[in-house]
Amino acid sequence: MKVSVIMPYFHKKEFIEASIYSVLSQTFENFEIIIIYDDTSQDDFEFIKDLEKLDNRIKVLKNISNIGAGRSRNKGIEFSRGEYLAFLDCDDIWDKNKLKEQLKFMILNDYKISFTSYHIIENKGNIIGSRKATKVLLYKDLIKSCDIGLSTVIIKKKILNNKDYRFADLKTKEDYVLWLKLSKANFNFYGLDKFLTKWKKLDKSLSSNTFQKILDGFKVYNKYVGFNKIKSLYHLMLLSINFLKKK
Repeated sequence: MKVSVIMPYFHKKEFIEASIYSVLSQTFENFEIIIIYDDTSQDDFEFIKDLEKLDNRIKVLKNISNIGAGRSRNKGIEFSRGEYLAFLDCDDIWDKNKLKEQLKFMILNDYKISFTSYHIIENKGNIIGSRKATKVLLYKDLIKSCDIGLSTVIIKKKILNNKDYRFADLKTKEDYVLWLKLSKANFNFYGLDKFLTKWKKLDKSLSSNTFQKILDGFKVYNKYVGFNKIKSLYHLMLLSINFLKKK
């Protein structure tokens, strides 16, 4: 049993080594790390390429142009060789038992998709918040609110053989589109209530850009889900309210 860990890279040189070492420190050792270099600048490429020397389980792919995190993850999926796919943003951190405990949780229960609780940290690593994993999330839950941390998710690769199940071409919420597609197809998301990931909240990151989130949120409902404009705005409002309740 092998896990493919997929990491897109863009402008986060100061954080990626800690993320990589959190994977290399895993108590479950049968994995590969696929880093997709998605930066048009060549400034960091040699540094990222040299990460392959740390461990023969690390592979660096380079995009010809900047295609975004979602499409970069899709590229990683195509190159992956594991039976399970895990996703890690290059500024997030895993607990050393993350893969071992989550895989055990999935195999014992025959789950195809799982996620976990996670802590929210700032630049220096201090915990500033947390999100607890719900026992199970269905489409009716996810269409209103999404508390799934991308870096907590593990998916059995077999279900992504259907190429309709891919990350969206959006600047934010590209993962949310995939979660909605999967849950609508009756692939439930099962939560493990253990804090096995630390998600770094950066002030200048796309994930902190409120306007971009609103714009992409509307696109999720209107373009990808297929709601009309009024229904899209209604669900965007629900999503925003549910998010604010948990801040």
